[in-house]
Amino acid sequence: MRRSLAFMAVMLLLLGGCGAEKSRKNLIILHAGSLSVPVRELADSFMKYNPGVTVLTEAAGSLHTARKITELGKPCDIMLSADHFVVSSMLIPDYASWNIRFATNEIVIAYRPESKYASIFREDNWANILLKDDVIMGRADPDADPCGYRTVFAAKLAEEYYGRPGLADSLLGKNTEYIRPKEVDLVALVSSGVIDYMFQYKSVAIQHGFSYLELPDGINLSSPLLAEKYASVSYMIPGDAPGVRTEVQGDYISYSGRVLDRAPQRELALQFFGFMLSNEGAAIFRRCGQDPLVPAVADDPSAVPAGLQKYLAPGAVPAATAAPGAATQPAG
Repeated sequence: MRRSLAFMAVMLLLLGGCGAEKSRKNLIILHAGSLSVPVRELADSFMKYNPGVTVLTEAAGSLHTARKITELGKPCDIMLSADHFVVSSMLIPDYASWNIRFATNEIVIAYRPESKYASIFREDNWANILLKDDVIMGRADPDADPCGYRTVFAAKLAEEYYGRPGLADSLLGKNTEYIRPKEVDLVALVSSGVIDYMFQYKSVAIQHGFSYLELPDGINLSSPLLAEKYASVSYMIPGDAPGVRTEVQGDYISYSGRVLDRAPQRELALQFFGFMLSNEGAAIFRRCGQDPLVPAVADDPSAVPAGLQKYLAPGAVPAATAAPGAATQPAG
């Protein structure tokens, strides 16, 4: 009799556990690598408020992340990118209906105190030091990651800012063996001393405790007031079809996100998005060295769900990243 009762008790516990497991909801977030730290903090806080929810996150370069959705059909509730152009060109209107800019950043040059020439590395000589034969630098892949093509923009803007013809080609042609798929892949290389310097987002440099050099606003892509100047440079990223490239123009750095139209957990995803845009979400971004956009900015405010409207800047229209009907041409 006692054995029977014990067996029944064990079975009830197992069945109860299975039921609890089935009742849990998985929220899937695909995001840019440079958002890894704040997204993890946001996810942890959201799960504390929602005990029956597991937030699953996956980081990659924003272009690769978008292609996981469009080409591989990867399940996803929320996609957070380091550049709103990725969404407007690859996800809207077939996979998403709206896009909200929620945070900013800037391009810096990050390094360790032990990096070569670190003690004399300044705004007036950084290019000369990076071009020294005994200095190794790294950058993200412009074909895979917005930080990569933003580094190209910064190099081109620096050439004009300093009046040094050929500077961009010299910088971009150096140490190409240390180009990595996304900017956070460079962190270990600098930390271990394999490379001396990296073009990086300011937030990533802060999160990992690096020293960093802030570049002039005319180069670092941080100022909305200089959007027209930034748009004077461009890069051809891989397009939607093999052998095709699409032009992306320079713009001030803004991160954007959206809930996919076919999100498996759409209502839950909207709750998370609202939490991310809330005062608590903004505080998390600030702690991670990243400035939130408060209020947030929507490309098309009328398309944004009603529950998120309160977080938007009324009638705000951001500067365009790509020219209307951005050029698409065969790679050559």
